[in-house]
Amino acid sequence: MLEELQECKICPHQCKINRLEGQKGRCKASDRVEIARADLHFFEEPCISKENGSGTVFFSHCNLNCLYCQNYEISQEGKGKEISIEKLADIFLKLQEKGANNINLVTPTMYVYQIIEAIKQAKARGLILPIIYNTNSYEELETIQALNGYIDVYLPDLKYYSDELSRKYSKVDRYFEKATKAIFEMQRQVGAVIFNERGIIQKGMMIRHLVLPNHIQNSKHILKWIKENMPEDIYVNVMAQYFPTYQAKQDQLLNRKLTKREYREIENYFYTLDFQNGYIQELGEHEEEYVPDFDLNF
Repeated sequence: MLEELQECKICPHQCKINRLEGQKGRCKASDRVEIARADLHFFEEPCISKENGSGTVFFSHCNLNCLYCQNYEISQEGKGKEISIEKLADIFLKLQEKGANNINLVTPTMYVYQIIEAIKQAKARGLILPIIYNTNSYEELETIQALNGYIDVYLPDLKYYSDELSRKYSKVDRYFEKATKAIFEMQRQVGAVIFNERGIIQKGMMIRHLVLPNHIQNSKHILKWIKENMPEDIYVNVMAQYFPTYQAKQDQLLNRKLTKREYREIENYFYTLDFQNGYIQELGEHEEEYVPDFDLNF
């Protein structure tokens, strides 16, 4: 499948560069997988982390350029280390040996075809954990279709309702159009959420949404769309963990955390929509502590 990288159209940027010859497009990823961390992670949703932790692999680079990215060291600045597909398969198996609940692929879009090969290799050697695709949702439909049968749980983040916001804060066009098409395909592939006897998710989809300060209406539009377009039993996680970091510190609308008033407004709206399943984070004070240390130890 790596021949797809000869004219890379893996995401909506459609760079059409030859990554196999060392060319790099908008995301700056080459044909070699780059990761910045692979370890047990305990700060995902309870049904993902629980006591044992999620076997999380943080990939370097990103096809978005979010002003407020909490992982900007790896997504924007490219911190990470190159590894082979065989090494990635080894990492999956080592995380399983450590007792992980799942394999959690964070920002994996740029490396979909390498990941598929690594999953094949790892499963041939005994990998049985659910595979989670943890994405910003700026995806090409054909790429998500290629993942059919390899991904057990989709964890898409639906960020923006308007192109104005996606251009301003992540420097991309047609975000909502591309993201929602991808989310429909994800839902088609995995269906309703299934848990094991310990309450750990084994299959299905959960949509995440990060609430941004001064943009409560954006969040309401997103939640309303989910309610009107997804199955009644869809799982949703409304995240209140935003804090200003990276270039957001210089933006007059993003240079603060959510206020209690903003949080209450979204909380009330979430319950008004009467979602059956999901989470809404409590408003915290020390969100910075949950950003992992990208120590390149794996």
